[in-house]
Amino acid sequence: MSVVLQLSPGWLLDHLSFINKINYELHQPYYSKNEPISSVHLDSLRMDSVSSLGTSATFSASTTKPVDDDGGNFEMFIQRYVFRSELFDVTKPYITSAIHKECEQSNEKEDLVNDVKKEISISVTGKKRKRCVVFNQGELDAMEYHTKIRGLILDGSSQLIQEGFKSGFLHPLSEKQDKCSEPIKLPLDTCSLSELCEMAKHLPSLNELELQTLQLTEDDISVTEQDLFSRVVENNSSFTKMMTLMGQKYLLPPKSSFLLSDISCMQPLLNCRKTYDVIVIDPPWQNKSVKRSNRYSYLSPLQIKQIPIPKLAAPNCLVVTWVTNRQKHLRFVKEELYPSWSVEIVAEWHWVKITSSGEFVFPLDSPHKKPYEGLILGRVREKGALLLRNADVKELRIPDHKLIVSVPCTLHSHKPPLAAGGGSVSPQD
Repeated sequence: MSVVLQLSPGWLLDHLSFINKINYELHQPYYSKNEPISSVHLDSLRMDSVSSLGTSATFSASTTKPVDDDGGNFEMFIQRYVFRSELFDVTKPYITSAIHKECEQSNEKEDLVNDVKKEISISVTGKKRKRCVVFNQGELDAMEYHTKIRGLILDGSSQLIQEGFKSGFLHPLSEKQDKCSEPIKLPLDTCSLSELCEMAKHLPSLNELELQTLQLTEDDISVTEQDLFSRVVENNSSFTKMMTLMGQKYLLPPKSSFLLSDISCMQPLLNCRKTYDVIVIDPPWQNKSVKRSNRYSYLSPLQIKQIPIPKLAAPNCLVVTWVTNRQKHLRFVKEELYPSWSVEIVAEWHWVKITSSGEFVFPLDSPHKKPYEGLILGRVREKGALLLRNADVKELRIPDHKLIVSVPCTLHSHKPPLAAGGGSVSPQD
């Protein structure tokens, strides 16, 4: 279950368990001439799955279908896949204790923020001489924001972590683990979806066509990348489907759909004439790390504004936007983006990232990276006036300043689940 426990400050989540609840089962028919399926063949399928998908096959089986006219049997392979657990094996913080100590020494800078309304300069000791450090307005704003929510983050996550130890979900880091643990090795083959979207962006002729929604059938194993560009693809079956794109295999869960396109081509989604009760947005925000790594392209504020949320949102739609800790981005969402979409802010939540031993992945008071990220929650309202609410329709109240505490995935930018997940609930609630 995704919710391990719930307390008044928020929730402790198990992201890995949530992913594995999804029915990632492949049902593949196999024809045999009165011969059973050999265990060797099953083993080879399992090995192929592990090497090409980067996942683990935990279960394989076959069921016999009726005998055909030729006396042969139709067998059905059932392969179940789970996410690689080692990608959530975060046992220690991302930075060393030496850097942690350095961060603690810099905390005295942040203590000045309550008394400072302009740029500050202080002296810090360098190798051989003193160097002047000047805080710009953005850094001052970030320090002020951190001061406001620090107590909330520390106290709330401490309660959830303590209960996490009691439940057995979290475990103290043993001395043996501390000495022997090695850095997590990520899969060699990285996801190529960004390259596929880049290809779609350079095919304007496809964008001009109103391509019909592609509904995958049992025999859709030869679908090419070009068949999928700039159109909605649906898997309406009750089983997972495997697709091969640019030599990599992807699992499409049952009863799901996707649009493989650049943000500038959203028309195929609008052509479906569907509206949504919940829309979650995780924009590629501009930051120095993205610029240096050149990992993906970021969106400008104008491009984000152009996402057609008003056309996709149902009445009272809940819009959730993941935001970095940069105050410029937070202000943009609150003061420009949501008003332009007629979205009324109802709450601000915080995702707190911890290790499996209950430590913050970054020091809480680190001046560089914080162990938390923000989510801005809002509801779509009519322009110019508040929505006239039907007395018979009870709108779910969204509590403010809740914490989502979880062990993060080591793959870049994987966010924890926001859907309901069940699990253990504290008697306090």
